[in-house]
Amino acid sequence: MKKKGKILLALLLIFSMALTTGAAKQSTPQTVYRVYLKGESLGIIKSKTELEDYIDKKQDEIKKKYNVKNVYVPSELDIEKEITFDNDITSVKEIYEKIKDISPFTINGYAITIRGIDTEDSEGKTIKGEKQVIYVLDKQVFTDAVDATVKAFIPEEEYTAYANDTQKEIENTGKIIESIYIQNKITIKKQKIPVDQTIYQDNETLSKYLLFGTTKEQNKYIVQAGDTIVDVAFNNKISTEEFLIANPNLPNENSLLYAGQEVTLGILKPQFNVVEQDHVVFTEEKNYTTETRYDNSKYVGYSEVVQQGEKGENRVTQKILKINGETVNVVPVETEVIKEAVNEIIVRGGKQSSYSGGGYGTVVPTKGQWGWPATCASVSSPFGWRWGTLHDAIDIAGCGYGSNIFAAESGTVVQSGYKYDNGQFITIDHGNGYYTMYAHLCTGCRYVNVGDTVVKGQVIGGMGRTGAATGVHLHFAIWRGYPYRGGTPLNPLNFY
Repeated sequence: MKKKGKILLALLLIFSMALTTGAAKQSTPQTVYRVYLKGESLGIIKSKTELEDYIDKKQDEIKKKYNVKNVYVPSELDIEKEITFDNDITSVKEIYEKIKDISPFTINGYAITIRGIDTEDSEGKTIKGEKQVIYVLDKQVFTDAVDATVKAFIPEEEYTAYANDTQKEIENTGKIIESIYIQNKITIKKQKIPVDQTIYQDNETLSKYLLFGTTKEQNKYIVQAGDTIVDVAFNNKISTEEFLIANPNLPNENSLLYAGQEVTLGILKPQFNVVEQDHVVFTEEKNYTTETRYDNSKYVGYSEVVQQGEKGENRVTQKILKINGETVNVVPVETEVIKEAVNEIIVRGGKQSSYSGGGYGTVVPTKGQWGWPATCASVSSPFGWRWGTLHDAIDIAGCGYGSNIFAAESGTVVQSGYKYDNGQFITIDHGNGYYTMYAHLCTGCRYVNVGDTVVKGQVIGGMGRTGAATGVHLHFAIWRGYPYRGGTPLNPLNFY
């Protein structure tokens, strides 16, 4: 009897276990959906649609914020169909509670990818441009923002004429825009956007970001009596062009400011490159040169102009490449001489008197005394701030590769070499506290060496694009004091 009792008890236990196990199992398989968040299972549900509908109904706040009809599951959420005997079903409410504070829900929109432009470092190695993704709900918002950004760099009238193919033909002088395009590769893809991302809903906010790299409020400045746009821009380390873009109500740099007026100061950081290619014809003055002759029958100090100098005139045709409004390359096409320049001739005394005060080379050169350092006069980039950095020279372009570079004044060569940013360059000490620098010369085009004495107008090199140069040009700088060794850069145009 004891043995039979033990067997009966064992059978009852087995039967009890079977009943317990059977409570979580089904006799027939069923179709369910397993929910994963970031690869981790949250449970199984009977209906995928039920979960999606539940999330949609719960997110009225998101719908109101973005003015959308539907809200969708997080992008990190996966719902996979399963066939199982398991009857341990999780409610959609439980799943919702698990994910709502962990992963953002999504809405329909567009992801716009802007790929960066590859550049080179000082050693010539390629630096891959970074890409970024911008989110919008409506493609038109991005289109309008791009249009506004392009018009920030190209006058609207010119842009409209180009877009409508209504540009006027060049008769004597003028400009025709040959092409406008965005240098970066841009792709647009419709997708679900996580609501924790920045989503642009209006073109004004997006165009501000595309121009300045931020939507934060730019710095403000209260105009003081006597301020000009050029002075305000320079003193606040931005270019005049940047100032005008940040203040579209001021049409040009000659616009008048008044005391107490509030203006915006913004450093541009464009998120893509707007490229403009122009065909330009203009009239250029050709400076005359001064020829000095010495009369030994006259004492030192005697000076007489025996032939007045007259400026010449050329008609110049160029192809100009601009990126974000900045000239980066000028290619000469044709130069037609309209009027030849007439040299000025000065006769100076050569006879020494018993006393001659002062030493040659101690007088500071005055405006008009400096010689122009190139064969052309086009200034492609002025002295001043741009992109948050001081451009401590002027760029002269359009003369052609290998064209002559002249010493602006007499002096002694103190530098003649290569530097990764300046490329092939020459520095001249003029013996009066002033120095001139000539950079981006062509390879093999430094014609003077350290220690050489040069005279004003002497050919010292050839124009090129070595170093950190985007096109053929001369980087011409005038310094008071040794360049980059305690000296101060000056605007070369103030000397002409």
